[in-house]
Amino acid sequence: MLNNIGLPGLAIILVVVIVLFGRGKISSIMGEVGQGLTAFRRGLKQDPETDETTAA
Repeated sequence: MLNNIGLPGLAIILVVVIVLFGRGKISSIMGEVGQGLTAFRRGLKQDPETDETTAA
């Protein structure tokens, strides 16, 4: 069923989501997702031996 969703179907879904949530709410959610990904990447790069939270 989901393999038949084409570009027009995705466009309709996008319009419905924008109408339901509003552009401001979607941009704030995307900003929070971006901050979460940045924090995750920073956590992956951080050396576990220098982590001060586990040194206690």
